[in-house]
Amino acid sequence: MAVLEKLEDVAVVLKANVYFDGKVVSHTLMFKDGSKKTVGLIYPGSYSFNTGAPERMEIIDGVCRARLKGSDDWKEYAKGSYFDVPGSSSFEISVEKGLLEYLCSFKAK
Repeated sequence: MAVLEKLEDVAVVLKANVYFDGKVVSHTLMFKDGSKKTVGLIYPGSYSFNTGAPERMEIIDGVCRARLKGSDDWKEYAKGSYFDVPGSSSFEISVEKGLLEYLCSFKAK
């Protein structure tokens, strides 16, 4: 999968989404068709997130491990890869070192 370098025709919500005392920070992107994405950074640590709508987490740069709800297995994801998370679920994500840059796309339920 090719790594996106820019998105066109997008409105940016300037107020950041800040989680875990600033260790996860994202900004919401709104598109003309009504779709929404977030773009952000994850600092080293392990974090758990709940989902409303289904999500696709694309790794723009860095390396992480993720585990979906109900799974015992952690899988590694690096630049150019992605993982899908079902709606009304959760996932854990862990960054060992450096920064993880990501783009999260929300899908219609």
